[in-house]
Amino acid sequence: MLTFEQKLEIITSFPELERSDVSLGRVNFQYAGSVYDRKNVVYHLHPNGNGFVYAALLDGYDIDDKGLVNIRSLDEPALRTLIAEAIKSLSFKPEVPLTRAQRRRQRANSDQQWVNEDSQTLQLRFEEDTWMIYEGMNLEMAFETYEEAVEYLEEEGFSRE
Repeated sequence: MLTFEQKLEIITSFPELERSDVSLGRVNFQYAGSVYDRKNVVYHLHPNGNGFVYAALLDGYDIDDKGLVNIRSLDEPALRTLIAEAIKSLSFKPEVPLTRAQRRRQRANSDQQWVNEDSQTLQLRFEEDTWMIYEGMNLEMAFETYEEAVEYLEEEGFSRE
């Protein structure tokens, strides 16, 4: 288990978070760039190492009824990932709110390799709310929806590996 000081060091490495000391030695960290009313990313980090990260907009985390994940026993990579994902989730609002199942499906399909009959390959990735098609390191096309990207790939003679 990381100590309070170690957790503070990890959290303060995110320059977009602002520290706010609260009662009983606890510390909150807020994301001023949030597009939601919710600004707290880290909530009540306590000197005993307990604390919470807001993850209500994320899939795959055991959240309480307030949308918080307890970070008491997280290791450094897990804590860094959770905080980065929490910040990203508060950075944009989907035009049409997605269900948890839809978000899960997008992530599951977010890194695909497509090949044509000449063995040329393209990568399809979901990045920053957009479906990107890459040829190696070069961006070839970008689409708002997965369906549009798949339609383009199939029209160009590619199929999923």
